Amino acid sequence: MANDDEQLTRADGTPLRVLAVDDEPSLTELLDMALRYEGWQAHTAATGTQAVKVAREVHPDAIVLDMMLPDFDGLEVMRRIRATQPDIPVIFLTAKDAVADRIAGLTAGGDDYVTKPFSLEELIARLRAVLRRSGATATRAESLLVVGDLVMDEDAREVTRAGEQIQLTATEFELLRFLMRNPRRVLSKAQILDRVWNYDFGGQENVVELYISYLRKKIDAGRAPMIHTMRRVGYVLKPAE
Repeated sequence: MANDDEQLTRADGTPLRVLAVDDEPSLTELLDMALRYEGWQAHTAATGTQAVKVAREVHPDAIVLDMMLPDFDGLEVMRRIRATQPDIPVIFLTAKDAVADRIAGLTAGGDDYVTKPFSLEELIARLRAVLRRSGATATRAESLLVVGDLVMDEDAREVTRAGEQIQLTATEFELLRFLMRNPRRVLSKAQILDRVWNYDFGGQENVVELYISYLRKKIDAGRAPMIHTMRRVGYVLKPAE
């Protein structure tokens, strides 16, 4: 999803802050994961009132904003937030057939819109574009991911554990990269499917179980385990104890 050679940050080098506002919990959870995967700070809200409150607290660098919310619409949310943060970029999420919403959003000062259902790749690409325009700084991303004695060099596509090289297929590498970018965080099968096998894969969760078992044989075999199953929840990668 990300450009592996480049990371966008604030001008002072700290992570960008993005606020995602939608009343569908499954969607905000997915957006939260996608934003964190980019190395950004993710904040979420389910109502307009909540969104205004969070925006005042965290001063986000951009907002992904659903047009239709339970209390008041996205245009009103944008108006209230921009009363104190006038330059904040806003990308609206609109229903597929809501042409009037899109026109209203852009006319009112929205920076872009994405139509539901959307791909995470498209949304992140549009976010990167508006963040660049608003002054985000591009730096070369650190290519090493380190969790305990497990090290991944993303540029060289090499993985070692305790100095011993581990050979992975392309899919195994992507799955491990996702786990290593979210250490100590429980990831559901659905989240893993959405990121590693793409948004439209179709929910074949058994493929996740299969590839987790492949990874375990290569990463954990004969060593203290790092990949743990949380029953009926998902998987978590953490340093061996």
